[in-house]
Amino acid sequence: MPSTDNHGPSSSFSSFGRSIFGSRQEQVHSVEASHESDSCNLELGSFQKRVTDRFHDLSGVSDDELLSIDWMQKLLTAFICCQDEFRAILLNNKEQVSKPPLDRMLSEFFERSVKALDICNASRDGIEKIRMWQKHLEIVTCALGSNKRALTEGQFRRARKALMDLALAMLDEKDSGSVFSHRNRSFGRHNSSKDHHSAGHSRSHSWSVSRSWSAAKQLQSIANNLVPPRAADIAATSRLAIPVYTMNCILLFVLWTLVAAIPCQDRGLNIHFSVPRQFSWGIPVTSLHERIIDESKKRERRNSNGLLKEIYQVELSTRHLTDLVDSAQFPLTQEQKMEVEQNLKELSLVCEAFRDGLDPLERQVREVFRKIMTCRTEGLDYLGTSSYTEQ
Repeated sequence: MPSTDNHGPSSSFSSFGRSIFGSRQEQVHSVEASHESDSCNLELGSFQKRVTDRFHDLSGVSDDELLSIDWMQKLLTAFICCQDEFRAILLNNKEQVSKPPLDRMLSEFFERSVKALDICNASRDGIEKIRMWQKHLEIVTCALGSNKRALTEGQFRRARKALMDLALAMLDEKDSGSVFSHRNRSFGRHNSSKDHHSAGHSRSHSWSVSRSWSAAKQLQSIANNLVPPRAADIAATSRLAIPVYTMNCILLFVLWTLVAAIPCQDRGLNIHFSVPRQFSWGIPVTSLHERIIDESKKRERRNSNGLLKEIYQVELSTRHLTDLVDSAQFPLTQEQKMEVEQNLKELSLVCEAFRDGLDPLERQVREVFRKIMTCRTEGLDYLGTSSYTEQ
């Protein structure tokens, strides 16, 4: 499936901030305005409320918790719940799915969904990169963490080498041709042979991420032509156009947050996306967006590999520790010993967060991948597609 908008360089997070979630002037029916008592409208209204509640909870966290591994797990959990409930709505209304204009809306949603799979794969690769950094961090903590004897020059040399290796690894991540982007790893299968594509036919977006792949361009492709449903379309679909639009927006926001937080090829973002304020879930989502944009604008985060809170802690601690190691004179002064111990304590906390959080986070990314695949496959079946076809 070729990308629909792969031209031009990616713009900054701030450019994205001027376009995403801006208020629109066109008239859209209020999601919560319906007082009809039929079961379909009750189901749809309940879905909108649960989406709003979940993102309200996510937006209520402190700045210290926002974009942490724990918060990212909660975000993916919220998405999985929304996806399951949306899937149930399609099942309960599958006789409506194949009728226009809902069939067109769902086809576009499933097209976006299959493009989302690449971002899931890229996010998993990003988690693997963080694991590599973690190994270097553990060498540092092991080299300098002895409390039973005085620190020696040999220990500092070992720590310095690990810190240099870590700095190079984090620097290499900014090159889109890094080793991880060559792996073509997949949640669905392991590609041990050459890429499954030929001239004139684009590879499957479900199975691999090529070395030339761009997260920014992928997000742009997903965001293209995403607009709120018109009043006539809402009426013609018995209001089912509303949850379709809701899931389109939630999908895009979650994918954008993954790309923002986790190391990824070409993380620059340049998408145009807005949510009318008539949708109550748009308020907490807009709040989250603005806070993440603010984080990205901070001077110390502009060139970061990712906005994940733990990555920032690694950058701070290793920068301070590198300065200490490079300037150390033996024997160490008591002040230098205390500084080393403090930085090691901070690094140990980050390593612990990585050990405890990266595996569950990866499992959730895998689950997001599977949920998207399942919903798409079932939805295509409802639309009359007899089998899954790679785009």
